[in-house]
Amino acid sequence: MGMNTPVDADELPFATRKAEDTPGHWLLARLGKKVLRPGGRHLTEKLVAAVPAAGKDVVEIAPGIGLTAKLLVDQEPNSYTGIEDDPNAAHITAGVVGERGKVINTNAKETSLESESKDLALGEAMLTMQGDNAKDEIVTEVARILRPGGSYAIHELALVPDEINEKIATDLRRDLARSIKVNARPLTIGEWKDLMTRHGLEVQTVMTAPMSLLKVHRVIADEGILGTLKIGLNFLRDKDARKRVIIMWKTFHKHRHSMKAVALVATKPND
Repeated sequence: MGMNTPVDADELPFATRKAEDTPGHWLLARLGKKVLRPGGRHLTEKLVAAVPAAGKDVVEIAPGIGLTAKLLVDQEPNSYTGIEDDPNAAHITAGVVGERGKVINTNAKETSLESESKDLALGEAMLTMQGDNAKDEIVTEVARILRPGGSYAIHELALVPDEINEKIATDLRRDLARSIKVNARPLTIGEWKDLMTRHGLEVQTVMTAPMSLLKVHRVIADEGILGTLKIGLNFLRDKDARKRVIIMWKTFHKHRHSMKAVALVATKPND
């Protein structure tokens, strides 16, 4: 299964759950959206370009439906391993990478991978969805499996500015959790950097992009004209999904000045 092959909506995680209860990113995938990252395809491509995978042992945390997995294996790494706790998503990504890698259906907090066995770890729009303790556990695990000199690259949702008013941040997190049906906990860019450094990783690169996931110009840039038309038709046909997407759009628009996408690369120091 390549990324040009449509993913059957019935194969997606939460495929049988009602639209009103489905996590927002999987609801968008059900409508045909492939790029489910806050900074869009462009920021993902910039992040992958910043950490070349060629010849490296690579692990991707929560690859979803495999768009970034395809970018990584196309660079011909020495090995590719996906860590995905949803069996449906794991199956989809396994189909994308085929014989060029493997996907393990397990939790990112306990990957079962050997210590210091990977040169590059990459995760997108995953840590944002975790509570504070889970974030720490996942970064601890990634630091464990990285070799000295290895890199951890993330693409997440950030609150801005770093000095954001606590009430604004609390209201944003509450509205986001209600609209996407996931208890999302985005951090400020400073807090994302602190998360890396307190686990012994050194931040090397920080890139940002507007959080424009549901804006028409971003959808066209991410999905192309035909993909956007398909999403639009599905949006019009599915009344329950349409209601949810409108709520998400209103939430993103309301908090548009307090959110950004951030991509960050941190390295594990050499001994």
